[in-house]
Amino acid sequence: MTEHIPVSVKDDFLARQTKADPIQALSELIWNSLDAEASSVRVEFEHKDLAGGMSKIFVTDNGNGFSREDAKEQFGNLGGSWKRQFPITPNKKRRVHGQEGRGRYKAFALGGAVEWKVVSLKNDKPQSYSIRLLDGNLKQVELSDELPAPGKSSGVIVEIRNLKRDFKVFTSESGLQELAEIFALYLTNYRDVSIEVAGNRIDPSQAILDHAYYDLPVLKDETGKNINFSLDIVEWKGDTKRNFYFCNNEGFPLSQSATKIAVGDFSFSAYIKSSYIMDIYNQQKLELAEMDVVLKAAVDSAKAKIREHFRRRAASKAKTVVDVWKQENIYPFQGEAASVIEKAERQVFDILAVSMSNYAPEFESADKKTKALNLRMLRHAIETSPNDLKLILNEVLQLPKKQQKDLADLLQETSLSAIITAAKTVADRLRFLSGLEYILFNSDAKAVLKERSQLHKILAENTWIFGEQYNLWVSDKSLTTVLRKHRDMLDPSVAIDEPVKIDGKKTGIVDLMFSTASRRHRPDDIENLVVELKAPAVKIGAKEITQIERYAFAINGDERFKGVAGVRWHFWVISDELDDFASQKIDGGPNKRDKLTYQSDRIRVGLKTWGELIEENKARLQFFQEHLQYTASEDDGLRYLQERHKEYLEGVINDSVPLDKSAEVTESES
Repeated sequence: MTEHIPVSVKDDFLARQTKADPIQALSELIWNSLDAEASSVRVEFEHKDLAGGMSKIFVTDNGNGFSREDAKEQFGNLGGSWKRQFPITPNKKRRVHGQEGRGRYKAFALGGAVEWKVVSLKNDKPQSYSIRLLDGNLKQVELSDELPAPGKSSGVIVEIRNLKRDFKVFTSESGLQELAEIFALYLTNYRDVSIEVAGNRIDPSQAILDHAYYDLPVLKDETGKNINFSLDIVEWKGDTKRNFYFCNNEGFPLSQSATKIAVGDFSFSAYIKSSYIMDIYNQQKLELAEMDVVLKAAVDSAKAKIREHFRRRAASKAKTVVDVWKQENIYPFQGEAASVIEKAERQVFDILAVSMSNYAPEFESADKKTKALNLRMLRHAIETSPNDLKLILNEVLQLPKKQQKDLADLLQETSLSAIITAAKTVADRLRFLSGLEYILFNSDAKAVLKERSQLHKILAENTWIFGEQYNLWVSDKSLTTVLRKHRDMLDPSVAIDEPVKIDGKKTGIVDLMFSTASRRHRPDDIENLVVELKAPAVKIGAKEITQIERYAFAINGDERFKGVAGVRWHFWVISDELDDFASQKIDGGPNKRDKLTYQSDRIRVGLKTWGELIEENKARLQFFQEHLQYTASEDDGLRYLQERHKEYLEGVINDSVPLDKSAEVTESES
């Protein structure tokens, strides 16, 4: 006699359980078989005819099955699954996948009618019965009588009819790969299990290239409880979608999403494991993972670990190719890396260069001279500008757009590139300061260094030396222009048509003017810095002090800005030395420590030597210099000035100073 079992849940809740991607739906049925201790699970398909579409799906296992009494309990209630009380199977001691009994309803994502044909042992004798469900009435389960089944082995056959479409994805390469990803960790742990889909065995071990394990940082939930997460990274031999799998503690995927991480040409799946994931899955919140603060933090941590992992893998993969380049003497670096900067720089270079050679088959077939040139250009692009890199990849190496994007993404995603950019900025500034010291204090160089056409031009391109907070506004302009620039920051309606007059001359010329605006709940909170540069041979004395103070008083006294509040002006005159007059002027001035000669609410006038300015900058950079283990020699500094400012240094630096030979490859070497 057929028995009907009502399911006491709401229709909308049941309907939600039937929604799933086809691969996920099939996976749930396989998981149910594995939880029943099956050692063999076969998925087979029936077709209408040779040319027809798929008509039935069968999932057959040799597991323990379940008794008719258990069926009444399991199908009559949604939730409260036996798996919650028994997370380990009774005989084979395997970890179980589900806990809430929702997986069986995923079959309705595939078809409209589902029948479970069950054989289980009752008093060591096989008994059979069937369970039927229709998607039109999910709350009514049809349960047949239990009958003896002599000679049959225990297990379950799930038959799905009235298919919703022809599921060709199940036998496609991408579908089989996704199933391998879903069951990778389980099949790795339980080697006696076999899963076949249309005769294709799901065997991740044949497709896995590498498998790595990591513990992620411990997080805290809203109650302060510690939450542990771990990460498995499986690298595949073939292409994948690079999915994130959210797993319970045992590594059983409960949900998935795309990783969206650029790591070059690696194919991988990432498995985040935690009991916390199981908890939010049971609360039906896993599909909103991006809104869960704890899980989002775990994902961010996992992404960082994935990038770090594949940077090491890429560097290892590149080592063999790089060793060949070194043997051929075309590698654009010489000797061992001498600092953290150089090590990081070389690691990024190696990854990109090997990727470039993979994407451009013509590279390996080119002669040594051409390969050496391409490698030197790539090194230069990484060291200098992303724009140069794009030009080289596009115009010179002629890489396809897709490969250009892959390489650009790799450089952008690689945090080493950020380290190199920051570290190189520090190194370049140390080199600049070393070179500046030479041209300012070397007796031969300072004798010929010109203020306007040389020193002024170099400093206008390195304004950081006066303070990070200032942005260069004007260079070598009249005070009228200074006020016009100042007016643009305050009140554009103010008319400035007449020159600013200074005692003894019609207009004054300032070397450099800087400004920083900080509007903290006030309309105007602006600081301006005016720098008057003197050639190293000129000592600061009465004449120079008078000149800078006249500039200051002219601006302070201009009627167009007398009433403007919140604007402060700093005036510096800079040279190698102070004469006796200037030293005494400072000693009796308003602020001896800051070497001020004049100070008011709006105006500060002071003197600086180049030595003081250079030491102030070195002090700012000292922490980074020590941790980067980098020291800029005089030769490094001169080479830097030659490379960056050669046009301004004619006659100041001897042309015999050598350029960096490490990036050169001679004709004989090529």
